[in-house]
Amino acid sequence: MSLLYALEGIRTPFLDTLFGAVTYLGDEMVYMAMAVVVYWCFSKGLGYYILTSGFVGTVANQFMKITFRIPRPWVLDPEFQIVESAREAATGYSFPSGHTQNVFASFGSLAAWTRRAPLRALSILAIVLVAFSRMYVGVHTPLDVGVAAAMGLVLTLALYPLFRDIDSRPQRMYGLLLGMIALCAAYLFYVELWPFPADVDAANLASARENGYKLLGAASGMLLSFWLDRRYVRFDVRAPLAGQLLKCVLGLAIVLGIKAGLKAPLASLLGASGAADAARYFLIVLFAAGIWPMTFRFFASLGARGDRSTN
Repeated sequence: MSLLYALEGIRTPFLDTLFGAVTYLGDEMVYMAMAVVVYWCFSKGLGYYILTSGFVGTVANQFMKITFRIPRPWVLDPEFQIVESAREAATGYSFPSGHTQNVFASFGSLAAWTRRAPLRALSILAIVLVAFSRMYVGVHTPLDVGVAAAMGLVLTLALYPLFRDIDSRPQRMYGLLLGMIALCAAYLFYVELWPFPADVDAANLASARENGYKLLGAASGMLLSFWLDRRYVRFDVRAPLAGQLLKCVLGLAIVLGIKAGLKAPLASLLGASGAADAARYFLIVLFAAGIWPMTFRFFASLGARGDRSTN
């Protein structure tokens, strides 16, 4: 806690705002948006690399959270004050840091993939700043951040050799996705059936189970989407700038609409169980990775239409 108290002593309104914004780069929504934009517009292989790093890392992160059950810094030390704007997103147990894990999945995967030195440097800088921001705003200890960073680094480096030529080795991708589904299922069996002690926080345990169902649904959606693309869609990531912007803006808006709009209907249909979360995330990923790419030929044609109209 000594480092957190030292950082508390240098806080200013400007730094609170700055690092409050920086820490958002490790948010789940930023990670997902970056993964799908890369998948839609730049590289399918890198998109799958980011998604797989994130999903596997999240399973490992959630497993450690519910296993070790270490409270947040302000719970460990009631005298400690955090940056209030960070409290809403700081849910669940503290160890290890989920935001640090997420930023390694997105920017760490990008740093490993790219051959452009400036982009790699910016990606590494983003990782360092997000990890530091989690301690600055007071929601994680150095142990939380350090272990998450080590896990993220190991996972990113371990997966990279499997993805660098994934476009020419589809059978490997099927194996990876099936393995990811099995990992999610094993995690779910653990959080559903393990006899946790009576003092376990009920909200945190409920969150661990909810995340398990979401991950299982998302991984299953990835598997079906990959099969659809290999068998039928075979979309091309290339498009004119206007097409790229339109496909991203419209696609992300629809994805967010599905995420928010299906929550209540699926809960009503399937009950307040994990099945509703699994179904919702299955449909989100299926739309983003399997259905929306069916429209990409239209977006790729926008530049050609513009060229014809000017001749």
